[in-house]
Amino acid sequence: MYQSLRAALAVCACFVFSGDASAGTPRVADGTFRVGMTYRSFTPKEPYAWRGSKTHALRTTIWYPAAASAIERPIEIPGLSSIFILGRAAQNADLADSPARFPVVLLSHGTGGSALSMAWFGEALASHGYVVAGVNHPGNNGAEPYTVEGFSLWWERARDLSSVIDSLLGDATFGARLDAGRIGAAGFSLGGYTMIEIAGGITEPHLFIEHCNAHPEDQLCQSPPEFPTLLEDFKKLMNERPELFRHAGDSYRDRRVRAVFAMAPAVGPAFQRASLAKISIPVGMVAGESDANVPVASSARYFATLIPQAKLHVFPGAGHYAFLDSCPETGRKNNAVLCVDGPGVDRDAIHADTVDRAAKFFRTTLK
Repeated sequence: MYQSLRAALAVCACFVFSGDASAGTPRVADGTFRVGMTYRSFTPKEPYAWRGSKTHALRTTIWYPAAASAIERPIEIPGLSSIFILGRAAQNADLADSPARFPVVLLSHGTGGSALSMAWFGEALASHGYVVAGVNHPGNNGAEPYTVEGFSLWWERARDLSSVIDSLLGDATFGARLDAGRIGAAGFSLGGYTMIEIAGGITEPHLFIEHCNAHPEDQLCQSPPEFPTLLEDFKKLMNERPELFRHAGDSYRDRRVRAVFAMAPAVGPAFQRASLAKISIPVGMVAGESDANVPVASSARYFATLIPQAKLHVFPGAGHYAFLDSCPETGRKNNAVLCVDGPGVDRDAIHADTVDRAAKFFRTTLK
């Protein structure tokens, strides 16, 4: 699923912006901001649950409203750009002069992906005036070796987002320009699960196992292609290292996060139903009707039914990967699983609609 993405990200963990700055063009004057992009490596206080990852840092991509003089250029990363179109941004540009403070949206990628696989969302939301910080979750991102713990200890992802909030608010460049009273979060797939977790949902891994024992046909209960032994390894980890699951049922609600937006959210059956009913912040969701990886019935509609303020929009015919970056011709040719959508599905149109919904959602909820 993400093997090609993983290999490409491993080639270059930094950002390479192609061409000369003078070759770029400013964003069309449509009332939105030009977009800057930069990178941070945040190091939370130890001890920290690194989930078997050798990288003891939260590597974070930040898209933000840039100064009017900023010149955007195509983002090019060797290997990865042959799979995904990574958008345009101005490297390390100055923040826009106004407003004095910007709202913040944390961004959580899907299983085995990376913040850059959601570049379309980060760039677009930044153009609407948000500072968007996408973290690479340890042991579960394409820039480093996968780990069983990284794929299994889902709830730790919410802690990653909380740690990034801490670091971002104290950042020398961004800290003083962020509105700590207007923080939201967005995520795709397992990142969508992370949205429910940070909003107050409580995970119980045994509920997931019980669901899969009763419904083995649910695609949620199949090991993903990028980790074909995951379900067996997950069960083995629960039996052999129960201490890793000791805090699975804790609350990871971060009250600084006032609203969440989930794209194709996953692992619905892993949540305590009562905890979903107690979520008190707005939850926006989008999903694809033809999602064969994370069926809408057992996740997105499950959340929409049980979370009081949840609102769900389902895109007809869309599959799971419609919420990844769009692809150039080389990506469509060589990575059909990630890049080729079903008949009549326009990924760019779904992105535009999703961004419009997310921007309106956060504009309403992060007042």
